[in-house]
Amino acid sequence: MKKGANIIFITGGARSGKSTFAMTGAEKIEGDKLYLATAEPLDDEMKERIQKHRDERGAQWDTIEEPIEITSVLSDLDRKYNVVLIDCVTIWLSNVILDNETSHKDGVDQRIDDLIDRLGKIDGTVTIFIVSNEVGMGIVPDNKLAREFRDVAGKMNQQIAGISDKVYMIVSGIPIKVK
Repeated sequence: MKKGANIIFITGGARSGKSTFAMTGAEKIEGDKLYLATAEPLDDEMKERIQKHRDERGAQWDTIEEPIEITSVLSDLDRKYNVVLIDCVTIWLSNVILDNETSHKDGVDQRIDDLIDRLGKIDGTVTIFIVSNEVGMGIVPDNKLAREFRDVAGKMNQQIAGISDKVYMIVSGIPIKVK
């Protein structure tokens, strides 16, 4: 019998409808809901996007904005929420890679391992929706940092998909169940 959280992993291209699909699924589940946002409001356009997303969620969602320490946030969640939506782990990964303290590859890999480990320990009454970008379907990036990001993101997505109960790929707004 499965003891951990019910994990639903949602991947796809940029603007494919991943977040909308995750929100729709999450809102069908009764109980307290947490939106764990990883984007940072670094410019006016991003500030507007973040505010638009806050407005769309409404009062039924608690929101925690945490660009790097999402594993710590998840450590404090047991039995507080019925639903957690993490949007998105690809932005989180980008933040971690660019963070001076974890810029070394081993530090990034350790952060991913810590996240995977923590997800496996969350109470079984919680449903977690995890949104991620599928970044490896385009051309090979022209610089080392972008290639490393693509490679690490691909491996991270594989790990998360591996521990997930369900996996969906969103293509042009259409969900395709993978697992």
